[in-house]
Amino acid sequence: MATCLLLPIPSKPQNSNSNPNSPKHSHTKITCSSSLTAQSQSAKRHLLSLISDQDRGVKTQRDPPKRASIVEAIDALALLGGNDTVTTGASLSATWRMLWTTEKEQLFIVENARLFGTAAGDVLQVIDVENKTLNNVITFPPHGVFFVRSVIEIASPQRVNFRFTSAVLRGKNWEIPLPPFGQGWFETVYLDDEIRVVKDIRGDYLVVDRAPYAWKE
Repeated sequence: MATCLLLPIPSKPQNSNSNPNSPKHSHTKITCSSSLTAQSQSAKRHLLSLISDQDRGVKTQRDPPKRASIVEAIDALALLGGNDTVTTGASLSATWRMLWTTEKEQLFIVENARLFGTAAGDVLQVIDVENKTLNNVITFPPHGVFFVRSVIEIASPQRVNFRFTSAVLRGKNWEIPLPPFGQGWFETVYLDDEIRVVKDIRGDYLVVDRAPYAWKE
């Protein structure tokens, strides 16, 4: 958001033959300050710095002061984003890659994938606002994936309702279907061309960036 000011520019000095009643300011200059945008970018950089060494949130679970500082940074960024910002439009549609979260289920899988002889790769959210779908994807390179499908409904300028419809655990030549489970909502409290910050029904937080590729099932 830019703040614009109208500033008068003095006209050239009048000579002795000029009309003394003529205005002393003949032009107006428009100057704009993008200080709020600069603050948002600074707050975003601060948040990304805080989560950069947190192993997607695994380390944060054991460090309450760190978690508190990250949540504080999220709240500050959300405040700069503004409560009237629309974050449920077309720009929400993307393949999003998890950078950090407090969601225990996802962190459990990320932390314990090694017990199954593998490691968690990218953790993704694939959102399609037009088709009302959201797919959660946890990859286990080179062939494994845990895939949860859900349908979504736009509830407000920032809130999205979701309902899980199916899930599957898939390997190279096998897959295990799982029953759907759960429903809820999330609010995108900050959104720009690079990242998205989310708070959900359980009070969990999620920070994602736009993945450098589009996920295809």
